[in-house]
Amino acid sequence: MILEGQFKVEAPIQKVWASMEDPKILGSCLPGTEKMEIIGEDTYEFVMKQSVGPFKVKLKSEAKLTEKRPPNYCKVVGKGADITKLGTFTFDMEFNLAEPSPNNVEVSYKVNYSMVGRLATFGERIMRAKAGELNEQFTKNLQSKLKG
Repeated sequence: MILEGQFKVEAPIQKVWASMEDPKILGSCLPGTEKMEIIGEDTYEFVMKQSVGPFKVKLKSEAKLTEKRPPNYCKVVGKGADITKLGTFTFDMEFNLAEPSPNNVEVSYKVNYSMVGRLATFGERIMRAKAGELNEQFTKNLQSKLKG
């Protein structure tokens, strides 16, 4: 499934880029994140709790930044699994940052992910709704961190 979207934040582009590379800031902005840490060069591990349909899941993932062009572009690939064995997933994401005017950054993203197992049974509609909800919360949290 492919998800695409965009959001805007009020901050200098360098500050937005730096916050998206910092696991402490990024982890604190992603809803449900229990742990996010650097485990190798441009490689992150994270654990996240979410409710998806009737299930509560705890996802453990590893993500690697495979391409970076600071402060405008990065590509991330990763994989993970639900700790309770509800399924596994793979993903690749691309982020583009643009600063059309000072302190106004537009972030666009494209995520291609694939799930197998019981998680995959929810279908595209539920997964899109959940992704939209997470994007909205992430955007609010990131904006708050950048202003603080």
